Amino acid sequence: MKVLKFGGTSVGNPERMRNLLKLIETQTADKHIVVLSAVAGTTNALVSISEAFSKGEKDKAIKQLAELQDFYMGFIEELFDTEGGLAHGQALITHHFDLLKGLAHDLFTEVEERIVLAQGELISTALFHFHLKEIGVHSVLLPALSFMRVDVEHEPSMDRIQHDLVNLLDNHPFAKIFITQGFICRNSFGEIDNLRRGGSDYTASLIGGVLHAEEVQIWTDIDGFHNNDPRFVKNTRPIENLSFDEAAELAYFGAKILHPQSVFPAQRYKVPVRLLDSLLPEAKGTLISDENKNKGKIIAVAAKDGITAIRIHSSRMLMAYGFLRRVFEVFERYKIPIDMITTSEVAVSITIDNRKFLEEIIAELTVFGDVEVDDDQTIVCIVGDFGSETHGHITRVVEAIKHIPVRMISYGGSNHNISLLVDTNNKIEVLRSLQNRLF
Repeated sequence: MKVLKFGGTSVGNPERMRNLLKLIETQTADKHIVVLSAVAGTTNALVSISEAFSKGEKDKAIKQLAELQDFYMGFIEELFDTEGGLAHGQALITHHFDLLKGLAHDLFTEVEERIVLAQGELISTALFHFHLKEIGVHSVLLPALSFMRVDVEHEPSMDRIQHDLVNLLDNHPFAKIFITQGFICRNSFGEIDNLRRGGSDYTASLIGGVLHAEEVQIWTDIDGFHNNDPRFVKNTRPIENLSFDEAAELAYFGAKILHPQSVFPAQRYKVPVRLLDSLLPEAKGTLISDENKNKGKIIAVAAKDGITAIRIHSSRMLMAYGFLRRVFEVFERYKIPIDMITTSEVAVSITIDNRKFLEEIIAELTVFGDVEVDDDQTIVCIVGDFGSETHGHITRVVEAIKHIPVRMISYGGSNHNISLLVDTNNKIEVLRSLQNRLF
């Protein structure tokens, strides 16, 4: 069995949705679970509609819903060739948008917001299922809300996912194509919830992991991980092989092709992940596996924007124990993860990418000493083999950026990563300088 995830651009118009079957048919597995994102642009539209509802701007929300419904009515007219297929599509769109319009008459809470955001994947999967039915290809629609669960900590309930999903599959022993939604799930209260942005990758990895799949394939609109950001740097190239650890570093620190969390379920169950381009299916893409084929090499650079740096300076740190624990407990209370950390005898600098409780955090940190905050920072991550036996890599990195101010450097915490914190205004220059010196 293979798990194939297709992103929003891969189902972004009727022609691309029809082409999915050709991509599925190129696979050699006996069964395929197809995980679909919402049609490109839909989730952004639903977020905007949700925001309008939450602000009480019901007329604005209804107008946006009408525009999105018109888009889908045009979509199905092009997707289906028969009256029966079109009727199925029209009934589907009418059902979902009547549900969304009905929310204008209710109190709009986070529960309703999550219901709104779930509609994109529910629509795209049903449309593809109806399309296959119209052309005589048997498929089974597996509702993700029947098996994808998270616990009170919003972590996947792996045993329950496996149990419920296997039972659903066993009900269709002769089916070859199963279709399910990415992104959406149920929480510990049984409510509709989601795996956050990019969660369709996570869905595919979770499914592939619990089913011990032959391979998880992530189909997007780019031919794999590149060794730098092609939006800002010329002559980047796709990386043919990555280890799970290398891919996790790149995904977390800014490479948009893969959701950061999606690496870990596949790594836990040792299921290879292949990144492929639905617009260029003959390209090799990137294979992520347990095998490390990049021994002794620097392989890629990625950047993560929206970083805030916090520096706490206190003479009470000198020769003290427990100081860092108390600092970290502040962030733990607000559930704000830390990206980078550097320390000296009298100061500690950390970075975060979530400013939600920044004022409250700063207020608590001032108890420990003087606090400085720098906004608009970027973490640039250099990924490769930085184990204790390698030498010369850090020199090449520093030489490449010697003309650029650096706020922090993190080296030695991982065998696969050197991280630099720079002002976001310098990001592009850093990426280009590293590209010229390292590759």
